[in-house]
Amino acid sequence: MSSNPADIPASPLTHFDAQGQAHMVDVGAKAATHRVAVAEGRIYMQPATLALIERGTAKKGDVLGVARIAGIMAAKRTAELIPLCHPIALTRVALDLTVEPQGPAVRVQATAETVGPTGVEMEALTAVQVALLTIYDMCKAADRGMTIGDVRLLEKQGGKSGHYVAAPQPSVV
Repeated sequence: MSSNPADIPASPLTHFDAQGQAHMVDVGAKAATHRVAVAEGRIYMQPATLALIERGTAKKGDVLGVARIAGIMAAKRTAELIPLCHPIALTRVALDLTVEPQGPAVRVQATAETVGPTGVEMEALTAVQVALLTIYDMCKAADRGMTIGDVRLLEKQGGKSGHYVAAPQPSVV
C-alpha cells in the first residue's frame, strides 16, 4: 500500500485527514443552527426482573429514575468519553424509559438538543447507552443474563446534512 497521501482515496469520514490520521474536525466556520438528535436502545431481561423494576422493589432502588439521571449526566460528558467529540452546550436532554412486557425489556429513548455548529447524535447515543448500563448495574444481582441491544440513531435534524429519519425496525413479538 502506498504511503503517498495523493494515492489515498478521499474518505467520507470527517475525523481523518488526508494522511489518514485521526483529528478533531474544525467547526469554527460552521453556522450555529438548532440541532436535535433522538436515539433509542433496549435492555432485555427475564420477566421477573422487569417485574422488580415495575414494582420499584429492586434492591438498589428506583431503577428507571436513576437510569434517567445517569443518561442525562452522560450526555453532558460525551466529549470526555468519545475522543474526537466536541464539547457542546446542550440546551436539552430528555430520556423516556418505557417498560415493554412483550420483550421483556426496557426501551430507552434519548433526545438531545443544542444551538451550535455541530450535531448532538453522539450525546443522544451516549445517553441511551449509559442509561441501559445503569439498568444492568442496578439489576445484575437478579439477572446477569440481561442483553443490551437495538441501539441506534432514530432521527437527526439540523446542520448541513439535513434531516435524517431511520427506517422502522421490524417488530419483535
